Amino acid sequence: MINNEFYTVRGYQLLEQNKRKLTSAMEDYLEMIYRNSLKEGYIRINTLAELLNVKAASASRMVQKLGALGLLIYKKYGIIVLSESGKEIGAYLLERHHISENFLKLLGCEEDDLLQQAELMEHSLNPKTVHKMNILNIFFSDHEDILEKLREYQKK
Repeated sequence: MINNEFYTVRGYQLLEQNKRKLTSAMEDYLEMIYRNSLKEGYIRINTLAELLNVKAASASRMVQKLGALGLLIYKKYGIIVLSESGKEIGAYLLERHHISENFLKLLGCEEDDLLQQAELMEHSLNPKTVHKMNILNIFFSDHEDILEKLREYQKK
């Protein structure tokens, strides 16, 4: 059944948030923790705050929330390690970011705008849409001749 109820943008965000349990901010933190843990296996509060351009106190509060959800373990001396479920979600969030960014590149978006657009867009996408975007990304990478036709068409 199709839902024909309309909401404000914030209304749609709240509907999605109630389904997911994680806010957009929580996703951003988890993605950044995961990114850094790929290199070092952990991240420190100060590094996390620096990477996300927030105060250490804000990062600490968010880490406590994510810890309460069982997504990470906060150890002595400000060391943060992801739990297994935190790693799974973090991996998905990073993949979703890459898929969104690649999709925007296919559309021909400006390089200097890609990060911001991907960050704003990715939190609004459901997993089915992300999967379909990825299929389109793969299709165009497998059919560069068609991608070139798209580029030519965009120039018109």
